[in-house]
Amino acid sequence: MEKSILYILHIVCLFVPFLTPAMAWGAQDKSFTVVIDAGHGGHDPGAVGKRGREKTINLSVALKLGKLIEDNCGDTKVVYTRKKDTFVALHRRAEIANAAKADLFISIHTNSLASRNSRVSGTETYTLGLHRTEENLEVAKKENSVILIEDDYQQRYAGFNPNSSESYIIFEFLQDKYMAQSIDFAQQVQKQFKTIARRIDKGVHQAGFLVLRETTMPSVLIELGYITNAAEEQYLLSERGSSALAKSIYQAFLTYKQGHGGTLAPVAAKNVPVLPEQEEKQTGLSASGAGTVSAGQASEKPVFKIQILTSDRVLPSKSRLFKGLAPVGRYKENGIYKYTYGETTDYNRILRLKRSKVDAKFKDAFIIAFKNGEKMNINQAIREFKRNR
Repeated sequence: MEKSILYILHIVCLFVPFLTPAMAWGAQDKSFTVVIDAGHGGHDPGAVGKRGREKTINLSVALKLGKLIEDNCGDTKVVYTRKKDTFVALHRRAEIANAAKADLFISIHTNSLASRNSRVSGTETYTLGLHRTEENLEVAKKENSVILIEDDYQQRYAGFNPNSSESYIIFEFLQDKYMAQSIDFAQQVQKQFKTIARRIDKGVHQAGFLVLRETTMPSVLIELGYITNAAEEQYLLSERGSSALAKSIYQAFLTYKQGHGGTLAPVAAKNVPVLPEQEEKQTGLSASGAGTVSAGQASEKPVFKIQILTSDRVLPSKSRLFKGLAPVGRYKENGIYKYTYGETTDYNRILRLKRSKVDAKFKDAFIIAFKNGEKMNINQAIREFKRNR
């Protein structure tokens, strides 16, 4: 099955004009640039298992992924943040991606738990945002703690303490204009891990990762598996395992790239918020009495909503996937149906609604905004709301 998929993808890539595969800083005439970031390195080993180190696993998968893209996709420039066992500061990784004007940033990591005899296993992919569970927070703390071995981390990261929960509040407002694309790619990665590598799917999540904070393109952080699980560590260290994981990310990359084409601009998708079965006024805030607007009405003020889930098909209005929330709206973006709950021009009210009714049911839900029927940057929307208060 794997060989058949890769053969078909190879044939597809041959239809684009062939160019010499790029090395770390390849030719400038590529139409799509991807930055592959192997986490940790050098004097920073990352998570340590009984037999291996995270930095080695990350680099092995990163190099295999890069080679698959270089060998098969002539229109793509591949940039690596490191190709050897060297230390690269978190801020420098983002600088490399921004300087390359990348279209996609993929940071590769390996997970761990405090117990080295843990049975927990599986892959998960993160986008930038505020953690919704303590488990997600712990993953972010682990990956961000590398700044503590940087010489000037207090000045460089403006006093950010990777071990303090309070420091992560800032990520509530860092769901940038590329969030939708980041989530789309993350979902593709998890799908291929399950299909090609046959790994346990632990889902797509949000958390406050410093390495993603400064990137100016769609970005994800991938956790390949748990080095603290003996069986999974053996898989991660094996040639078969690292190759299957690289092929999975490669398949996700091709699917994502085919859907997004060349250089990505911020999404301004038309809002289609009402399900066919729901032509009446939709608020989702009736219980709280918050100020609402008509779902189909364009507003000169930003309209805030809570995105709860996505689907590749239209879901019925009473789908069990909505977990009892009603009414639920939807809009379509890049071929994906995205479902929302609540609608108001008051950011504080949508935030309270999210915390009181949504977070317990959808731990990775996040707030989005529309203006005049088009999706807009959430940070800009919040600033406009504050100015108009």
